[in-house]
Amino acid sequence: MEARAQARYIRVTPMKARRVVDLIRGMDATEAQAVLRFTPQAASVPVGKVLDSAIANAAHNYDHTDAETLFISEAYVDEGPTLKRFRPRAQGRAYRIRKRTSHITVVLASKEGTR
Repeated sequence: MEARAQARYIRVTPMKARRVVDLIRGMDATEAQAVLRFTPQAASVPVGKVLDSAIANAAHNYDHTDAETLFISEAYVDEGPTLKRFRPRAQGRAYRIRKRTSHITVVLASKEGTR
């Protein structure tokens, strides 16, 4: 059994989102939810929503109601398209501002299926 959830075009830098995803990779699902709830990084909010969605997908698609038997088998962040903006600078110059986006993916598996 493998339940997955993906959030695309999230306005958080992939490097910052990877710091949060690296914290929870391999954890139990309920433990990862608790860790994300108290992590001070701003990227923990969208990662937590993707984890909640993956748990809901496991409950709905596979009738896997208890989240205690789920663990995070895969979690990764890919880079999405970059929004390019310009900031005016001194003497008529313009500097490019890159607003990066992320694609966050979380895959859950059950402990019974792997052991």
